Amino acid sequence: MHLSPAHHAHPQTPGDEQFALAAELLALLGDRTRLTLLHALTGGEADVTTLTEACGAARPAVSQHLARLRLAGLVTTRKEGRRVIYALRDGHLRRLVDEALNVADHRLSDRPVHD
Repeated sequence: MHLSPAHHAHPQTPGDEQFALAAELLALLGDRTRLTLLHALTGGEADVTTLTEACGAARPAVSQHLARLRLAGLVTTRKEGRRVIYALRDGHLRRLVDEALNVADHRLSDRPVHD
């Protein structure tokens, strides 16, 4: 298997700070509910009610997960009347969520079929 040189993937050799922040980001994505919420937000802005329906978790749990994502700077909020509307911070996160799900798709399709 041929792997392309690392400089094509990232313009510089990451330092300790980049690795630490990347690990923190991946840890946040490592929770199924948070990943589901982020995936729901790849389709556009949404409020807590919509996101609760999308992920099937209890509303208080969804609110706590959204608070963690907001504090980590992964989602933004704005008020629309009494509702809080959530959105992904940027396209990098959208691509990361999409790629994680693509890897999962490939892993599932590579599984042997059992009859």
